[in-house]
Amino acid sequence: MTRWQFPLALAAAAVLTGCGSADTTEVATPPSTTAPTTTTTTTTTKRVPATIAPPTTTVDPYAGLPLIDHVTWTENVDGPRLLVFPTQAGRKTAAPGTDELAWQEVRALDADADAPGMRDQFVCHWVWARMVAPDKPSWNLEPWRPDVGYQATVAANCNPGGPER
Repeated sequence: MTRWQFPLALAAAAVLTGCGSADTTEVATPPSTTAPTTTTTTTTTKRVPATIAPPTTTVDPYAGLPLIDHVTWTENVDGPRLLVFPTQAGRKTAAPGTDELAWQEVRALDADADAPGMRDQFVCHWVWARMVAPDKPSWNLEPWRPDVGYQATVAANCNPGGPER
């Protein structure tokens, strides 16, 4: 290797073995002018472990607490009505998936709650009524209301088929 090739070889070795490491030590033996040239390159690389921030977790202070206190059926001029009484945890939790957990609690308290359209009414109350009227004592679900899907239920202020009476 000639003298002008040595810096190129050294630079190539640094690029190929270093690859951005933070702590690289290179030792090279310069060529001798009296004997055949032998170059030995020794590279010691100490990798610094990457620091990865832990995932951000939000702990639900209401996790594991009941979300629904009780349910009660009543009759009004339009027909049967299920009054759903949320707990304080049910009123305040913002954790994802709690709408479905709460609906499962409603169904466990009364299997007749699982009528067409009732889940959409419940989720509408869970999402919107908690914001608009957080202290409303109960959420009223009526099985006689038409099953129009969630978006139409929201557009009807959770009461598709007419206002609440």
